Amino acid sequence: MATANPESSERAVAPKHEAYHDPDGDAALSTTVINAVAAAEGVDPTHRNLQLYDALDLEALDSLFERRSRGDHWRFEFGVHDLVVVVHGDGCIAVYDDR
Repeated sequence: MATANPESSERAVAPKHEAYHDPDGDAALSTTVINAVAAAEGVDPTHRNLQLYDALDLEALDSLFERRSRGDHWRFEFGVHDLVVVVHGDGCIAVYDDR
């Protein structure tokens, strides 16, 4: 599931893990997302079962983030395994249980 609808309501539960992507840092947004999902699952980011490429085109996500304006208000949501990942245009990444 993916959405770019900024009017979607936030989840009422606390995220399992939160991270913030530094737009001025060296890491790509996709790297921060991979690390956030790995932390939420309690595995190493290189763990082969993460399989984020099956859920999302990470290069497209990087491109979307790179082309945004600093004041853009958008969010992108997708599901992977039993998790829902919400990426906000300001770099905030929240990972929720989807149970």
